[in-house]
Amino acid sequence: MSEKNRDGKRNARERLAAEREKQKAAERRRRTLIVGASVVCVLGLAAVIGVVAANSGKDAGPKKAGPVVAPSGAQGQDALAIPVGKEGARSTLTVWEDFRCPACKGFETTYRPTIHGLTGAGKLKVEYHLATLIDGNMGGSGSRRAANAAACAQDAGKFSAYHDVLYENQPEETKDSYAENSRLIELAGKVDGLDTPAFRTCVQDGTHDSWVEKSNKAFQNGHFGGTPTVLLNGKNIYQDQSMTPAKLKRMVEEADRG
Repeated sequence: MSEKNRDGKRNARERLAAEREKQKAAERRRRTLIVGASVVCVLGLAAVIGVVAANSGKDAGPKKAGPVVAPSGAQGQDALAIPVGKEGARSTLTVWEDFRCPACKGFETTYRPTIHGLTGAGKLKVEYHLATLIDGNMGGSGSRRAANAAACAQDAGKFSAYHDVLYENQPEETKDSYAENSRLIELAGKVDGLDTPAFRTCVQDGTHDSWVEKSNKAFQNGHFGGTPTVLLNGKNIYQDQSMTPAKLKRMVEEADRG
């Protein structure tokens, strides 16, 4: 074999090895992005994938702005909080969430039994604030549609149960299934007494769409950075790496004893 042929084969092998290394590096970056995105639904995600996803053809917002109609019993500044639990509880858990957000589902799955137990015992009040972060990042309208449906459930006195159903049936983050009113109405069938003509009309008309927009604006103005944002008596506990359901329960019970 000539020296020229040997050099050619060696260069070809080197180019192939370099190309394989590039592919491995690209795959490592892809896995890192996926893992990072699954930890918390962050505002900065839009800079990575929002431009591409925004062209998915989904409805990106209400077709027309209607009046701001707060759901029944909403409290707090501008009536943007949906309360669950005893009004006189000594501890308040403030939760900013998005029904399309995987990290929100993770929080719910881990902490729901503890939160339900504390609210049921009258030791904790939860104030839920609804955001549409994933709609902005991924495109679509499922966050907004689901939030409106949850507000409609609040009108019927069924918010807590429907809230849990939405997370139990949350679609993959990239699938905007909650943009379909029919899916939200179908899930209402899992909550006793919720699937009524009044609920269906509220969902289909987007009765609380403008309220949801106002709630999301408050989330943005709060500069929280991502969902879920969870505050116990004003302190961000979601950022506490040592937080567990047992620790949350202990903190609430200590506050309840005074």
